[in-house]
Amino acid sequence: MAQPTATFLDEMMAAARGCVALLLGRREAPSHFDFSQRGLVGSLIATVIAIGIAGFGPLLAGIPLPAGAATQSVIVNGVLFFAQAAMAFVALRQMGRQDGFVPYLVASNWVTLASALLLLLSTLMGPAGIMILVLVVVLALATFINIGRFIVTLTGLQIGILFVSQAVGVFIALAVVAVILGPPPV
Repeated sequence: MAQPTATFLDEMMAAARGCVALLLGRREAPSHFDFSQRGLVGSLIATVIAIGIAGFGPLLAGIPLPAGAATQSVIVNGVLFFAQAAMAFVALRQMGRQDGFVPYLVASNWVTLASALLLLLSTLMGPAGIMILVLVVVLALATFINIGRFIVTLTGLQIGILFVSQAVGVFIALAVVAVILGPPPV
């Protein structure tokens, strides 16, 4: 397990190395993340930053959005984060692997920040950004599997169960949010 880092920037750099290690399938990936309470808080801050980037990044880059679109994005992404975390907790608890929840959450939160940055880049590239979008989907699946393998040490079947439970939770959350908020601004 990584030692607590001195600053948030140090933690972010270590987590970036961990994300790359996850992408490459390296077994030492867990050593780059801080699974302590401080590390959990740091990863939650990373998620808040990622949600902010997803909502307001295009505006800051000068891309016009419809009124309310950024706020709606923040709300939707926040709800999806909580649904994903709740379903991970439930699935890991059912597997008797509650010990893996915090490490799973820490690694996933840092991957979320990296994904948000890549998605912003995709947005800035316009139509050519579709390739980055496809790459983000592939990388997200690879990191999810490797978080299950190396961070939480789940079996293949357990990783599948975790994936399905989170997919169901996210789809239900999306349906609820769509009913409450209505269609996105045009």
